[in-house]
Amino acid sequence: MHAPDQPPLHISLLAAPETSPSVLYGLVDVLGTAGAIYPEITTGKPGRPLFDVNVVAVAATPFRCGLGMMIEPDCALADVASTDCVVVCDMYQPVHEPPHGRYGAEIEWLRRIHADGALLTSVCSGSLILAEAGLLDGREAAGHWCYRELIRRHYPRVRLRDDLVLCLSEEGERIVTAGAVSAWQELAMYLIARFAGREQALQTAKVFLFTEHAEGQLPYAVTVVQPQTADAVIADSQAWIADNLDCANPVTCMSERAGLKPRTFARRFRAATGYRPMAYVHALRIEDAKRQLEAATLPVDEVGHAVGYEDPTSFRRLFRRKTGMTPSAYRRKFSRLAAPGGV
Repeated sequence: MHAPDQPPLHISLLAAPETSPSVLYGLVDVLGTAGAIYPEITTGKPGRPLFDVNVVAVAATPFRCGLGMMIEPDCALADVASTDCVVVCDMYQPVHEPPHGRYGAEIEWLRRIHADGALLTSVCSGSLILAEAGLLDGREAAGHWCYRELIRRHYPRVRLRDDLVLCLSEEGERIVTAGAVSAWQELAMYLIARFAGREQALQTAKVFLFTEHAEGQLPYAVTVVQPQTADAVIADSQAWIADNLDCANPVTCMSERAGLKPRTFARRFRAATGYRPMAYVHALRIEDAKRQLEAATLPVDEVGHAVGYEDPTSFRRLFRRKTGMTPSAYRRKFSRLAAPGGV
């Protein structure tokens, strides 16, 4: 832990035109005032800031990021010879396009700064930059659930934990990754607790009314599988099952419709979609069940039956495994979010 009588630790926030201003400036606000704001609002006397926070970019010249917000970097990468911690802010990337060939200067700097002993952290799509740099090879990492397929296809050596808001399993290697955009809050609390202690983190959380995403990402994750066009037979199966989720024997029906033996069908289906046929059916059924739980008042067992599960116990068990919550708890959480004045 950083000693109070030592100079503030240096935290570099890496930004680019693809960065969300909410992430960047949220981190600037919270980390930049940690240690100072709580004493001010409780005693009237500002405390000592815990961190020296700087926004860094390829060049120090101003640029516009998401929503046209103007960013004025404090310094260029070439000017940062060392730092205690880097936060790779989110850098929006289309869900089917890896950042190959991009962020070359940022990647070279990240590799160097990590080799020199800095803690590397990322928020949301920032983990793609670390993956592109090879810094996540053979490691677990959190990232937004929407990038699960991109990471599976283009960064197979990365073990994506799309269930986690904050992945700490590589902490010993000085790499910590955070999930979706709002996970910057958990990352900020982690950094404050790691470098300044739990009490400082709690005080900051009280100032900003922070709370944790206790359920992780799973309740929020949506299974999005794009219909593929390379295999017309499998594309037809995808279209058919989407309209027949309550089919009693969906895989058998799809293989017969395709005119393929079950083993051949399963192999072609997985090659085309990345899913085993029954896993794909389960994914679609659970998404349909989630929509019904969010919008309607049907009893849970009826929802399960409507999407193809005859056994209520099996439905509840599978739903919890896929979402991290029981169907009833899921309904309570998300029906309130959708209701005016419900949060």
